[in-house]
Amino acid sequence: MAIQTTKAAAGSAWRISNHMNEISLFVAILVLYVVFGSLANGFLSFNNQINILRDAATIGIAAWAATLIIISGEIDVSVGPMVAFISVVLAYLLQWGIPTPLAFPLAIAIGAALGSIAGILRAYFDVPSFVATLGLWSALRGTALFLTDALPVSIGRNDIVDLLDQPIFGIPPAAVIMLFFFAVFAFVSRKTAFGRSVFAIGGNDHAAFLSGINVARIRVGLFAIAGAMAAISGILLVSRLGSGNATAANGLEFDVIAAVVVGGTALSGGRGSMLGTLLGVLVITLIGNGLVLLGINPFFQQVVRGLIIVIAVLANIQAIKRSLARNKG
Repeated sequence: MAIQTTKAAAGSAWRISNHMNEISLFVAILVLYVVFGSLANGFLSFNNQINILRDAATIGIAAWAATLIIISGEIDVSVGPMVAFISVVLAYLLQWGIPTPLAFPLAIAIGAALGSIAGILRAYFDVPSFVATLGLWSALRGTALFLTDALPVSIGRNDIVDLLDQPIFGIPPAAVIMLFFFAVFAFVSRKTAFGRSVFAIGGNDHAAFLSGINVARIRVGLFAIAGAMAAISGILLVSRLGSGNATAANGLEFDVIAAVVVGGTALSGGRGSMLGTLLGVLVITLIGNGLVLLGINPFFQQVVRGLIIVIAVLANIQAIKRSLARNKG
């Protein structure tokens, strides 16, 4: 009986250690709510919570795919320009009279095709993913600015696009879409052969190849998925702004990567979770929102956000190490 009790206690401690990152992030979110709620006027208001959800959706939709990419040991820095470029493409498609139900899947297909370019460069030409996506970053941003002269591309009145920004029982559709894809990616990452292959590639791509996993195809697929998810964010951006904008989503890629890393996904690959990324998205969004409401100088906000992110990551790493050390002991 005593042995069974000891085993149960050890098993419980092991499960807690596996979720220490999520637990610490949840505590950090509570702390942020207490601090900003007491210091920033209007932070706890309903309207501001809706704004937080809407901003979180902008980061989160792209962050789900970025989590899989980073788990696989790769990186994608093209998210921001991809979102902006697709918003411009969609605006032109609608201007040219293409029906909205057809324009949406076309925009998503274009995003997937562009994302797969980086995947092909990485998978078949051994171009580092950072370099491949950095080149895509520059090409997409420059093309979008060239096509629009850095001016918004209006779509006029469009009931379907407008519907995407109409709250459902007070909840922004973007937040509903974000949570839907969170459930999809959480299932895929943990319950499918594709998800297990991603973890295997991030742990050791050579061993994954020897075990029969088509590493090249998985990598291309990951970047194509990332392009498609960025396209969905671009569609939601058009619904929010009423136009395509080549200068929008500036710096989004850094918020996405920060959310994924704060969420506990290892940049070296092989470890990560969608729940951790969800909590990381909330942390990044709350920090940005709270600093704006506190009236912090916009130039200094980046410094504060950077420090908080580094501290959060260090705290999570130390908490996990302490927990693992206790279990070994």
